[in-house]
Amino acid sequence: MKNTLSHRLNTLALKASLTDGTPCRTISAAEVIHLADDTGITGRMVEIAALREQILPDRYLRNMKTLSEADQIRLLESAVCIVGLGGLGGLVTETLARMGIGRFYLVDGDMFEAHNLNRQLLSSIDRIGMPKVEAAVMRVKTINPGLEVNATGAFLTSENADTLVGSCNIVVDCLDNIQSRFILEAAAKRAGIPMVSAAVAGISGHVTTIFPEDKGLENIYGPEDQLNMAKGAETRLGCLAPGVNLVASLECMEVVNLLLNPQKALRNRLLVIDLEDHTFETLQLA
Repeated sequence: MKNTLSHRLNTLALKASLTDGTPCRTISAAEVIHLADDTGITGRMVEIAALREQILPDRYLRNMKTLSEADQIRLLESAVCIVGLGGLGGLVTETLARMGIGRFYLVDGDMFEAHNLNRQLLSSIDRIGMPKVEAAVMRVKTINPGLEVNATGAFLTSENADTLVGSCNIVVDCLDNIQSRFILEAAAKRAGIPMVSAAVAGISGHVTTIFPEDKGLENIYGPEDQLNMAKGAETRLGCLAPGVNLVASLECMEVVNLLLNPQKALRNRLLVIDLEDHTFETLQLA
């Protein structure tokens, strides 16, 4: 039928080429939005339908060659829960939205303060006092209105953790304290999904991926019941934008690896970076 989505996509598709000259067909972001409005389905679903017709949404042209059309579909079909929307979380949200993760579950009960301005992408003078989760939703929808976003303006607790992570493929730990990380890890394990965890202090940081059957955070911080409740290294060293940006990028790549090449994930390994001496070291955890 001429009015089917498939027919309309093929009618709207334009001839183009990838950066290496490979011919392809594309559809513009504006046409995706129009089709979504006209058909009553989400832009995400229109993009998936286009890719299945070997029509590339033009926003993903520069993803191709490193990613395939099937890879892009997999990202669009995936759901990621990002807990903590400050320095790491804002950047992770931004990057994954641009990569084409299709569904977001965003969690944070905090509001922006002036001391966030040195490193938090979503913060600005006019957003002081704004809930971080509100800014994150706005950012995702500005990048791609077709992505699906579920927002929770609350802090992670033992009581709400299971509900927050239950609908996701992957959890991303962008929290700023160890106690909350253990709560999130426990919820991810109960849900049977992997968690990407990271921390930053000064211009150093680390990233790891924890599967449900792994010891996980205990290998980094020791047993939960023996935690030192004092503040961590960030209190002593502050937190600078270069370190946050790098660690957030590493977290995002872990998410992509988990979805597309899970054998490459930093499972039972801790990638430690220090920008002061330009070192990257991978430690075996277990």
